[in-house]
Amino acid sequence: MHNGIPNSGTTTFEFMCFFLFCLGSLPALWFPVEKIRHLFTVKSYLVPIAGIAFLIWTIKKAGGIGPIVHQPATLEGSDLAWAVVKSFMNCLANFAALIINDPDFTRFSTTRKSYVWSQALTIPIGFALTSFIGIIVSSSSTLIVGETLWSPLAVLGAFLNNGSGGARTGVFLISAVFTLAQLGTNIAANSISAGTDLTALFPRFFNIRRGSYLCAMIGLAMCPWKLLESSNQFTTYLSAYTVFLSSIAGVIASDYYVVRKGYLSISELYSFDKESAYMGTYGLSWRGFAAYIAGILINVVGFAGAVGADVPIGATYVYNLSYFTGFLVAMIVYYALCKIRPPRLIKEKWSELSVEEVEEVLGFSTGYEGQKPDDINDDVVDKKDDFSAKVYSV
Repeated sequence: MHNGIPNSGTTTFEFMCFFLFCLGSLPALWFPVEKIRHLFTVKSYLVPIAGIAFLIWTIKKAGGIGPIVHQPATLEGSDLAWAVVKSFMNCLANFAALIINDPDFTRFSTTRKSYVWSQALTIPIGFALTSFIGIIVSSSSTLIVGETLWSPLAVLGAFLNNGSGGARTGVFLISAVFTLAQLGTNIAANSISAGTDLTALFPRFFNIRRGSYLCAMIGLAMCPWKLLESSNQFTTYLSAYTVFLSSIAGVIASDYYVVRKGYLSISELYSFDKESAYMGTYGLSWRGFAAYIAGILINVVGFAGAVGADVPIGATYVYNLSYFTGFLVAMIVYYALCKIRPPRLIKEKWSELSVEEVEEVLGFSTGYEGQKPDDINDDVVDKKDDFSAKVYSV
């Protein structure tokens, strides 16, 4: 196909494919969250089969896994070590958005523990397997086509060159499943999350469906094909992505696990009252924003080096650990600010109440007379969804 858009970061053919994929994705955004799970059920069966089949096919074309893994390293010494570290960070960046968006899905759980083991097992195993397939497939391209292709999809496309009918069929089936996988990723990591956030910010104008469609329009306007011009641009984008998301995760983790010890007021989470525990100052959490900026600043010099600026080597090393440095700095700064000026609804206030005071508010006996609220187990908490909200109203 003639390329009518040269020097744009894409081609006419690639843009046509991108446009068709976006067009085909729009109907899937219409369904509510509880209905779209059927798509993920189908995806969870088909994608592993297609991925493993692609891996086996690639290894066979390369003459076995031995020649692939025994290719000499192109880096040595500390350069190789830091390349491994940066690869770990890129893997983290791959699901950094999902770490932040996780509550958008876990809030649909029927019990408090139903989502723990499913994620504790599938996330490390799933991402490890996916990364392994990507590494082996990309490394095999040197043996199969005589050049290194950084994208496994480019390797799949190379199979079409002088391929038989069976090869074309195989490429079509694997590509179709990968398209389904990408659709699921877009919905989980982008559409639903954007819809949820916009609903929280502007409930009068947005619901999850409307927010998802707005996200789709913004995604097109961002010209995402520019990010995929080269492997260097793509990994630089992932690293920059991590800088901003790690700080958010650090603030959230610090607030929930360290500062408030998991105690929430359900009623005040949905209140716009100025005295609400979560309204902050003029509707903003100054502690959260200050910690967020601090988590970004620790990496910003190294980020400048990643895009071509001349920066100290120490800043580059800190940036190579961008997710951990941003997360920890934001977490520590937020905790320190809360120590200096404590927010409402922290564990110390909860612990001051006796069980008798709790029972007086709830209107029923917990069976834990004479103990502190910290000793009340989840069975008692589950009796009332608004348990913590009523406790703090004392």
